[in-house]
Amino acid sequence: MAHSIFFFSLFLFLFSNSPADADSFIGVNYGLLADNLPSPSDAAKLIQSSSIQKVRLYGADPTIIKSLAGTGVGIVIGVANGDLPSLASDLNVASQWIGTNVLPFYPASDIILINVGNEILLSNDLNLVSQLLPAMQNVQKALEAVSLGGKIKVSTVHAMTVLGQSDPPSAGSFAPGYQAGLKGILQFLSETGSPFVINPYPFFAYLGDQRPETLSFCLFQPNPGRVDSNTGIKYMNMFDAQVDAVHSALKSMGFENVEVVVAETGWPTSGDSNVVGPSVENAQTYNGNLIAHLRSMVGTPLRPGKPIDTYIFALFDENLKPGPSFERSFGLFKPDLTMAYDIGLTKTSSSGSQTSQSPPLGKSATSVGWCVPMEDATEEQLQASLDWVCGQGIDCGPITPGGVCFEPNNVMSHTAYAMNLYFQKSPENPTDCDFSQTARITSNNPSYSNCVYPRAGWSGDESLGGAMNKYVTSDKTIETNGSECSSSFLSLPLFMIIFFIVLPLSHHMNFL
Repeated sequence: MAHSIFFFSLFLFLFSNSPADADSFIGVNYGLLADNLPSPSDAAKLIQSSSIQKVRLYGADPTIIKSLAGTGVGIVIGVANGDLPSLASDLNVASQWIGTNVLPFYPASDIILINVGNEILLSNDLNLVSQLLPAMQNVQKALEAVSLGGKIKVSTVHAMTVLGQSDPPSAGSFAPGYQAGLKGILQFLSETGSPFVINPYPFFAYLGDQRPETLSFCLFQPNPGRVDSNTGIKYMNMFDAQVDAVHSALKSMGFENVEVVVAETGWPTSGDSNVVGPSVENAQTYNGNLIAHLRSMVGTPLRPGKPIDTYIFALFDENLKPGPSFERSFGLFKPDLTMAYDIGLTKTSSSGSQTSQSPPLGKSATSVGWCVPMEDATEEQLQASLDWVCGQGIDCGPITPGGVCFEPNNVMSHTAYAMNLYFQKSPENPTDCDFSQTARITSNNPSYSNCVYPRAGWSGDESLGGAMNKYVTSDKTIETNGSECSSSFLSLPLFMIIFFIVLPLSHHMNFL
């Protein structure tokens, strides 16, 4: 028995950060307001071929739910706004809804969340708003009646307009007119362990402030950043600022422990001529940098080290969706299942490989060296550069969890690897190793262990230089979650780490 426990503990230790779980926080919205969509079975195959781990439906289409059975993809389903009054007034109706839309499919189809209504508070329909919490409560009771309470969460989706103030993020608060109604909803979410679900769109923030620096801030591109006047925290992108404003609003109501889930965010590829911002380039930059930011596991300044479940809008364009033309142009994929643009969602581009590979290099037979961060670069500058590089089609798989260059898990090390990959595309151009004057070229090879920093013309037989000490084995490394850990432990041989962590457990197994 002791041997079995030992090897089970060893298995958990070695594989708890496997690449398969690396993108568990990346989801996509699957809307149906179109007449040219591929079949649900083809869409399911497309999703499986990508690193998308969760899918949000606006309803509970049985064909789609069934097509995702056995895929391991988490499924969010929705209750239509018009169904709220009947669900709120009669528990039997809620039970019937669960019996029709959940029980025939679960657990083969991994339904993880039911959103009761979509942006109800935004509707300003006071009768519908009053029915929201009772409907959520009855859906929860119906789940509990069939022993699914806690296994499937219950929430509702909010627009960012539910906030009365969002700038600076630390002063985020809910609009006074919504606070009374939200109090009960937040209490419900807290009691059931369900998330607060919201739709932050940096795109709409840019429409209200079209300065070039705002666009860079919204697209995760290098920018001066914006300092929160209350906390002194410098925000380097709008997404983090919006999400942290929600965290602050929850805290102001006494519910800071309620998790935040991003139900929708995205950027359109086209729009009317009088609308500035929609373009394929901007959509690719925003969504690509967003995914890179999520994969960096850095979290937000108010929730460091905690990646947020994020559902990108949307899987396909919806050509029948009402509103401005850009509303019909958010799709990541075309109806023929080809990519609208590449943001690194294919499994081969997102998974960490066993050995780091060199990207296509420039024409120069030899390079002047490697590109690495300057010693005085701030963590905010490094994170901004990391997000930007990984959104440019560079393969950042080796620095994602399970990748050969993931350890040490700190912003300096990850950014050094990413900067060099970008620079090596055209090493004859020194300006590609600038990054707003936070990087430099070095002749010291920063490669270490099996993590190879590529260089044009390098055969791999040169000795490793002193630069590696600055990015890999410094006395202390700052982890991406903001905590400090001694690098001496990270550099221990694997068998010694197993000895120190797993072996003592064999003497304390009586608690199992």
